[in-house]
Amino acid sequence: MRRKIAGSRVKRVLVIHGPNLQLLGRRNPAVYGKTTLPQINALLHREARRLKLQLEILQSNEEGKIVDAIGRAPRRFAGILINPAAYTHTSIAIRDALEGVRMPTVEVHLSNIFAREEFRWKSLMTPVVSGQISGFGASSYALGLIALSGLLK
Repeated sequence: MRRKIAGSRVKRVLVIHGPNLQLLGRRNPAVYGKTTLPQINALLHREARRLKLQLEILQSNEEGKIVDAIGRAPRRFAGILINPAAYTHTSIAIRDALEGVRMPTVEVHLSNIFAREEFRWKSLMTPVVSGQISGFGASSYALGLIALSGLLK
């Protein structure tokens, strides 16, 4: 059941963090920054309250768990905010799941994937999501949530 805020329904958003993002703050801080995943989640929850959104957050290193969560999303959520991490460049399964659910989805990345190794320049997700934000560190997530909120209005 959805809670009501100021007379309107709270929209629910599924946030998906892909593989190795549990290592944020320790893994290659020159590229990914020093912000940890719990800090990013706290930032997202603050922004969600401001936007009158409710979040459910999943971090998984397993492609199948991510695909399953996306497949269940239309019954429970209004939109998806996803950082597919390394799966951005490799997972046709996640891409097909996102295409299949046909719901507002914003792809985010901490680093500017186009300023990195050439194999990272191609996102399999971008053609099937509403938009992509990259290169702003932890702020990419907040900007992505703001963009998604606009799509949900």
